[in-house]
Amino acid sequence: MEIEELDLLVVGGGKAGKSLAMDLAAAGQRVAMVERGMIGGTCINVACIPTKTLVNSARLLSVARRAAEFGITLPGSPAVDIDLLRARKEDVVGTMVAGQRKSFLGSGMDLVIGQARFTAPRTVEVTDDAGTRRLLRGTKVVVNTGMVPFVPDIPGLRAAEPLTSTSILALESLPRSIIILGGGYIGCEFASMLSIMGVAVTVVQRRDTLLPREDADVSAAVAKALEADGVTLRMGVTATSASRRNGAGGSDGTGRAVALALSDGTTVEAEEILVAVGRTPVTGALGLDAAGVELNDSGLVRVDEFLHTTAEGVWAAGDVAGTPQFTHASWNDYRILKSNLAASPAGTLLSTRDRLIPYCVFTTPELGRVGLNEAEARSAGHDVRIAKMPVAAIPRARTVGQLEGMWKAVVERETDQILGVSLLGHESSEVIAVVQLAMLGRLPYQRLRDAVIAHPTMAEGLQLLFSDAFLEP
Repeated sequence: MEIEELDLLVVGGGKAGKSLAMDLAAAGQRVAMVERGMIGGTCINVACIPTKTLVNSARLLSVARRAAEFGITLPGSPAVDIDLLRARKEDVVGTMVAGQRKSFLGSGMDLVIGQARFTAPRTVEVTDDAGTRRLLRGTKVVVNTGMVPFVPDIPGLRAAEPLTSTSILALESLPRSIIILGGGYIGCEFASMLSIMGVAVTVVQRRDTLLPREDADVSAAVAKALEADGVTLRMGVTATSASRRNGAGGSDGTGRAVALALSDGTTVEAEEILVAVGRTPVTGALGLDAAGVELNDSGLVRVDEFLHTTAEGVWAAGDVAGTPQFTHASWNDYRILKSNLAASPAGTLLSTRDRLIPYCVFTTPELGRVGLNEAEARSAGHDVRIAKMPVAAIPRARTVGQLEGMWKAVVERETDQILGVSLLGHESSEVIAVVQLAMLGRLPYQRLRDAVIAHPTMAEGLQLLFSDAFLEP
């Protein structure tokens, strides 16, 4: 095959790669992006966009059930209509995917659908579904293939046909009951959403707490909120085996059941099981060794702080490069790559070092987090003051009837700098940006405490959080 020469070759259409490909193609460079078929990447198709669309529906259902508290009378009992739910999710995703395809083609880049495999430095062979092959070589190459759900090697688990965070989005109907294996961010989000929708949820978590990256009191508050919605938590146990039974009977009389044996000798049973124990990088079939690109022990592409791999002219970005698994982090990778690929040999390069990356867990109520938590700050040797208050203290929470949750902040005693916050409560995903900007500006906590913030808003609660009433001496 004749090699097609390119200025930029992007392998994988995640947030960083697709943004870079469109920009450079629009600037007149010869650009091709190879994608296996998920136009727009994981976020739009099977992660942030569809799941948060469903989370919003669950929250509306929860509020509708409480309509009388707000002086509203609704006819009948609010319930999920799975066909309408699926139609809305597919409409949101479909509209965004169509927009992405239009943007790709409008930029002038070559969108190549197929499986890429490196055959030489900066060179890939792409095979499409029809078996047609192309050979592409880039002067510069970016690997942005992302990650997929990981299914652990537990006896009988794969044979039990478990759902993942991807496959559950294609269900034709809601199960009556479900076991969620894993109490991390994905597991907690689905537990919250499905329980509100009427599914009997059991979370099996090998650690003694949910969300192990959070402080114990924050994790306990999340657990309390889930239990209040009817979620059963089995903590500090591991799954030892799984089995599926089809036919007559079943845990819910449906004829379909999964049994999960646990390390404490007990067994939990449900109609379905969702595996949410992490994700694994898409690198195994890429042939990266032929390109001189090294992987670490976790299968991630090894990169330096400038996102450059071990191969000359090859960079990596997003989840597959070990970037925190958030779309906004991958978007920042794109900005770094765009600058660094255009820099002269003696130019200043942008780095991933010391990035302040917030994240949100879209349970109900939701958790927003940025910076260090208390345990991390103390472990790093900081002398800290802790501020903690119930969300119920915020006037806006009263007006909207969302009183669940707690806010927590970590302040360095000597400098009054905000080291981090964990906000569990209504609209925390929005309020977290206020704190992030204050931290980026290195403002002392008093600047937030004394700012004139509109009333009544959730952000106004920051003035309370940093007041003498809730910040320890």
